[in-house]
Amino acid sequence: MENKKEIVKEKYGKIVEDTSKSSSCCCGSSCCGSEEIYFGFNESYSGLEGYNPEADFNLGCGVPTEYAGIKKGDHVLDLGSGAGNDCFVARAIVGESGKITGLDFTEPMIKKAKQNRDKLGFNNIDFILGDIEEIPLDSDTFDVVISNCVLNLVPDKNKAFKEIFRVLKPGGHFCVSDVVTIGDLPTNLKNDAELYVGCVSGAIKLSDYLGIIEKSGFKSIRVDNQKRIVLPDDVISRHIPQNGIKSFNEGENGIFSVTVSAGKE
Repeated sequence: MENKKEIVKEKYGKIVEDTSKSSSCCCGSSCCGSEEIYFGFNESYSGLEGYNPEADFNLGCGVPTEYAGIKKGDHVLDLGSGAGNDCFVARAIVGESGKITGLDFTEPMIKKAKQNRDKLGFNNIDFILGDIEEIPLDSDTFDVVISNCVLNLVPDKNKAFKEIFRVLKPGGHFCVSDVVTIGDLPTNLKNDAELYVGCVSGAIKLSDYLGIIEKSGFKSIRVDNQKRIVLPDDVISRHIPQNGIKSFNEGENGIFSVTVSAGKE
């Protein structure tokens, strides 16, 4: 698990240094050391208030702020905050009376996020270095926790959601966008797909994902949005006969981006 973390940290650090790698979702093939052409499926933020193009490396798989129910004055924690994209959008919602904290374990991302914040002159956004499995923040602190295409990369999702539960105030809630699988996929197909949905994606079944959230103590669990990630035919055809590609793409099984919310009573 520690080796996996180091791989993720190294790859995301390189994304900051070489913005040509920013057009994939969780990680492009050139940053993975693969010959594959990467496949992006991030959603556009361009029409949202607070959007800052300099903070958008196209690393997301949803727009959690659209479903998070963030209110003016809220204290919001963004896990895996990267260069600050979701933080700046959330800040436009909470206003001057609110506060945003971004957590990331990649030093170059934290540095870039702080540069973006300072350019904008915001004084109610903090970016701190830390691990989602051991969040270095006090319990019962945040009204809302958000995250975008990051928890799928965390090796121990049980720890991650228990930490989210711990740092939320009673009555608080989270909203995360993430990558999951539905149904049974051929192992080799899933491995190939991870080149497109994240180098070391670690995506798990949606049913298992929701089960972890429930075991962590959350209530009112719901899937706010679900969208199939359409893989290129040449990737699918390596593992599924040509005449089965259409039915695979239109079937229930596959890889999906989902936005999930739940509350802490």
